[in-house]
Amino acid sequence: MHARSGRTVRDLRRENRTAVLRRLYFDGPMSRLTLGPATGLSSGSVSNVVAELVAEGLVEEAGSVDSAGGRPRTLVRITPGSGFMIGVDIGETRIRIELFDLALTELARTERPLASSGPRTARYDVDLVVAHLREGVAEVLRTAEVPAERLLGVGVGVPGIVARTPEDGAVVHGQTVGWNAVPLERLLREHVELPASVPYWIDNGAKTLGQAEMWFGAGRGARSAVVVLFGSGVGACVVTDPMGPGRALEWGHLTVRVRGRRCRCGSQGCLEAYAGAEALLERWREVGGRPPEGADEETALTAMLTAAYPAEAGTPPDATALAVLEETAEFLGAGFADLINLFQPERILVGGWAGLQLGARFLETVTGYAREYALRYPASRTGIGLGTLGPEAVTVGAALLPLVDFFAQGGRRPEAEPTPPSPAWQTALRDRVSP
Repeated sequence: MHARSGRTVRDLRRENRTAVLRRLYFDGPMSRLTLGPATGLSSGSVSNVVAELVAEGLVEEAGSVDSAGGRPRTLVRITPGSGFMIGVDIGETRIRIELFDLALTELARTERPLASSGPRTARYDVDLVVAHLREGVAEVLRTAEVPAERLLGVGVGVPGIVARTPEDGAVVHGQTVGWNAVPLERLLREHVELPASVPYWIDNGAKTLGQAEMWFGAGRGARSAVVVLFGSGVGACVVTDPMGPGRALEWGHLTVRVRGRRCRCGSQGCLEAYAGAEALLERWREVGGRPPEGADEETALTAMLTAAYPAEAGTPPDATALAVLEETAEFLGAGFADLINLFQPERILVGGWAGLQLGARFLETVTGYAREYALRYPASRTGIGLGTLGPEAVTVGAALLPLVDFFAQGGRRPEAEPTPPSPAWQTALRDRVSP
């Protein structure tokens, strides 16, 4: 049967379920009476939808509140244990895998360090990354004693551009890590031991960071924002709809100096070649800085910050470290100014392990340069601050990817078909990844 708008009754029912689930997720617990105005649905529709969701175990009663002159009103909320999501951050220093319930409570986590030395392509060797994910997914499910069949999906944040093809699903173009059209979704389906019905959602890590900060972090309440991921390199996500997924930007590969420093992408003069943590530490070494021998990037950056901003009163700062940080702040400020002029966002938020390490003190200097280089009017209307979700923000945002789709489907689990096998990649990985 079709409604007058062309949508079927089934479509309308799904949309009603989606409206109730989303409202309960962000504003619950709520009574059936308040759900009506909040969703725009009639009281009858709300009652029917809530009854369905309660019968399916997706929604549960959560106490009651007094009403004016009548019986107490029963509150309902999303049932936290009615579904689970896995969020994965394929980061620059480690792979982080976390298991969440529907309330985004972390139930289990594991981390797999990536090599801190040697060629970057070896660090991000595809079969090694797939093996880490296979082992990590099994570990978090085992730790939390959650059956794989109850997963709504696995969300993965990756470095690079994600395209999709009918044959391979999500394909990753990660030029800075040596990934050239890697069919990551296909590889995960072939080697991670999950039911074929469990969907994978793979997207740029800056985009998943942006999703998390807009929904639960420093972006809440903003109509538009640019969320910056500052780690070994730099990336960004521009959000123009607070409930939308945002759009990943290869902001780190904006040219800031013609024929400038060589970037890890192979080009010259990219912002990342001056402002990423990897480049920042390299420039410190070039002027005589001495990071701890054999230290990973996070430890080395901590040492640089300690040298530039000594905690002990009377201890002079390391002039070379301070000078490199000041120059980096100016490059980042100019990059922020470009974001302001291009997108005129309400907020710019900085996340990522390096951004959080550098913190408010460094960001104050960056903000000064941004306001100096940007057009005055949009700059005066843009707030600049740190993200509030910490280093787990990318995994939280990745876990939201299957949750967003689950709600869009009205809380019904799709019966996904397995991706057809890829003989070439399957053969290449079988001997090295299989136990």
